[in-house]
Parts: sequence; structure tokens; C-alpha cells
Amino acid sequence: MKDPFLALVAQQNEKGYSVAAEELHPSDLNRDAEVLVEIAYSSLNYKDALALTAKGKIIRRFPMVLGIDLAGTVLESSSDEFKPGQRVLAVGQGLGETEWGGYAQFQRVRANALVRIPDPLSAEEAMRVGTAGFTAMLCVLALERNHVEPSDREIVVTGAAGGVGSIAVHLLARRGFKPAASTGRVQLEEYLRSLGATSIVPRDELAKKGGAMQSERWAGGVDTVGGQTLANVFAQTAYGGAVACCGMAGGHELDTTVWPLILRNVSLLGVCSINTPKPQRIEAWSEIARTVDRDILGAISRTEPLSKIAELAEDILSGRVRGRVVIDVNG
Repeated sequence: MKDPFLALVAQQNEKGYSVAAEELHPSDLNRDAEVLVEIAYSSLNYKDALALTAKGKIIRRFPMVLGIDLAGTVLESSSDEFKPGQRVLAVGQGLGETEWGGYAQFQRVRANALVRIPDPLSAEEAMRVGTAGFTAMLCVLALERNHVEPSDREIVVTGAAGGVGSIAVHLLARRGFKPAASTGRVQLEEYLRSLGATSIVPRDELAKKGGAMQSERWAGGVDTVGGQTLANVFAQTAYGGAVACCGMAGGHELDTTVWPLILRNVSLLGVCSINTPKPQRIEAWSEIARTVDRDILGAISRTEPLSKIAELAEDILSGRVRGRVVIDVNG
């Protein structure tokens, strides 16, 4: 293991905090965490961008090594669950918020936060999925558990050009559903159809004020936007359907009524990937490995060096990024 090694660290100051690359030593790492991981890749999620730019209250303690995802190889382990040489990943579980995260060449991680990278995924492919794709899979599984099945009626995916949305469209299509992709970037229609979208829904169509009960349109939905968009999707979902909601890029308030719940038996399913119990994480990653088309996964992502992360964070917050960005922590 290198001594010292590089990490991207947020340090508190009088104005809030600053983020810069720093040299760390093995002794700086959390000795209570059972597993030492040599990190190969992380990824850039919306939450990472908020933390990097200090535009969101993501970090809970300082100093903090940023990065809510990581994938690499076990170097040392005091846990019976993991052995040196095994390929592992972690998403959420407090990384980059309360626990030092993945924007580092090495990290000590709690055994409970880690899962094995399922075959045939590589470490880079695992981070092409990352928190965004993991969240998308949790949404799809939530719909399936709620008895939403493939049919002639579409499943709408809001924010479809983003990280969660892109992979949600792809996963739904691969599992036999008909995903309708809602986006404000109509120039990405060809891209979204290549993922399996059966139709394109202009973002404004779902963002305008609508009634509490509207014509039945969707078998269900995966919503990454929240606000008025979620209210409309909820009001347009057909009898017995469900909407899995996992984001609030369009607002945290929800102006709706109980009518879809009690008159159409529509379920509103909250999905949070941060503290997902380990058995559910293992199941979700197994389903991802079984479902995803690895060629398409490569086509909807790109790998960038850690040195470019500041400009990439601004791009993702400004909506200039489609799909997924993998971060090479050694670049």
C-alpha cells in the first residue's frame, strides 16, 4: 500500500468548507473499520456534486473524504466475511457523509457496508451502475414486489436522462416493461430509445399543475423529480399501480390528495438507497448483474480522472451530463 496516498478531502473553515486533494497516511484511516480496500473506481452522483460544490448539506462531519461509492480489492480484513484479493463495492451506507468515502486510493470500510462485486461485473462496471443504478434497481424491485407486472400500459420514468433515470429505463425494458422516458432534453430521444424507451414524454407535460385525479395513463412510475411532477404521475397512475419515488430535483413538497390511494388502489413507494439492509443490497446487485446489458452500460457512461471532478460536478448540477460518470481515483 502506498504511503502517502491521495484523497479528496473536505476541510471545514470560516466560510463553511473547502475541498482539495491531500496526501493521507494509512494511520489516518478509521482503525475501527474492518476492511482495507484498494480503490480502483468511484463514481459521480448528484449528491457527490452537491458535496463537492457545497451546494447541499451532505457532509455531516469534518474532515471528510468525499465519494459515496467505491469499488476495488480487499487488501486486509479482520472480518470473516471478506478475504484479501476479493472484489468488493460499497454504495451509500454513510460514505462521504459520516464515513470517509471513495475519492481516495485506499480506504478502510466497515464490513457491513461492503458487498462482493457479482460476476460478471468488473469494478469499473460496478461503478457504471453505482448509487444511481443501485437506486434504479431498488425502484424496479419495489414495483415488482407491489405486483406491478409487464403489460401494454407504460411505466413512466421521470428525469430519464440522468443517472437513475437512464438505468431505470434500461432495467425496466430488460425485465419486460414498457418504459416511457420523461425528459426536458428532447435532443436525447435517440439515446433514450436505445435504452429501451417506448415513448418520450416532454418534461413540461408532467411539470404543469394538474388535477388530483387524472385520466389513467401509467401502470406505474419511477420518479426522480418529486414536486408537481410526482403529483401528476401519482394522479395519472392506473388502478392497482404504484409509483416508486427516490428523488426531489424538482422540489421536496408534494401537493396531492388521498384519492389515488383509496379510489384506484395506487401505492406510493418511497425508495432510499443510503441505509438499505445488507440482504436487500446483495439481492439488488445480483439482479443488476443478471439484468443489465453490459454493452449498453458502457455506452451510457464514461470514465474520467479524479483530477477533473470539480468541473464534472458543475456539469451534473447544470444538467449537462447524461447517464453515468465513473471516476478513476488514480487519474
